[in-house]
Amino acid sequence: MEIAIIASDTKKELIAEFCIAYQGILCKHELCATDATGKYISEATGLKIECLMTGMQGGIEQIASRIAFNEIDLLLFFRNTIAAPEYKEAEHNILRLCDIYNVPFATNIATAEALILALDQGTLDWRNLVNPKAKR
Repeated sequence: MEIAIIASDTKKELIAEFCIAYQGILCKHELCATDATGKYISEATGLKIECLMTGMQGGIEQIASRIAFNEIDLLLFFRNTIAAPEYKEAEHNILRLCDIYNVPFATNIATAEALILALDQGTLDWRNLVNPKAKR
């Protein structure tokens, strides 16, 4: 499955700790992330992550585009709840796209854990039917 990861600056340590805890599950999937988040996680875990542009330079929009083309199966978006105004529209848009294309997403660690465990148990395998990049 294709997992996209975004984390605000204030959440990078939390997402790295989450990825360390679930490294055994995450290593079985394709990962992409905005640039700084991807590098932060990769350095902490050794996981192979495709790093896109930084969030401010279009990384969030790159992930949004992949969601619109059904190329992302799960989004982990650990965001600052007091977002800067320049991020609010991009955040709203990416979450709206997840709703439109039925992409499960987590914006906090509790939901992220539930989704990762569901992924490991095969509960999200239905996403393989809609993702054109899915390995069958």
